[in-house]
Amino acid sequence: METRWRTVDIIVASVIAVAFAAVFYAWNNLWNAMESVALPWRAFIYGVWLVPGVLGPLVIRKPGAGLYTEFVAALVSALFGSTWGLGVLLSGLVQGVGGEFGFALTGYRSFKLGNALVAGALAGGGAALLDLNLYYGAFSNTDKALYAAIVMASGAVVAGAGSWALQRSLATTGVLDRFPSGRERAAV
Repeated sequence: METRWRTVDIIVASVIAVAFAAVFYAWNNLWNAMESVALPWRAFIYGVWLVPGVLGPLVIRKPGAGLYTEFVAALVSALFGSTWGLGVLLSGLVQGVGGEFGFALTGYRSFKLGNALVAGALAGGGAALLDLNLYYGAFSNTDKALYAAIVMASGAVVAGAGSWALQRSLATTGVLDRFPSGRERAAV
């Protein structure tokens, strides 16, 4: 496995990050608009914030891609004026590291749906732990467990399966042909 990043790797990872930072801006507004929906239930939409940390490794297929894409997305989101200010940088780090683990578990040799699901769930687990410590410490233990389970499930489904489907869709267009992820069109 090649671990050295090429210029094209950095550019594509950055484009993914900036694109999702724009999505984050809208998603932040949706999250805040759903304030009437009691937590932990609105955590079902959490997975969108975790997508770069899973999509990056699926496309780039190099160590650090999840951390890079998630952190840069958080940084640009903060520059766009995130509700949570610079606090999103810590979230980006934690979520990116969680996403990395799903692929690091196989030594970055497998990028199948199962790895993406694990990566999304682990990114969600890290996010939930951080959130519960920073924002929701007053939750009951039951609500904490429910919140964590929902964020992890959202991470697995939205970030994991969603990123996997998005990477496969992009690969069919030929736009990823310069990457191993674009040349493995039939791999599951």
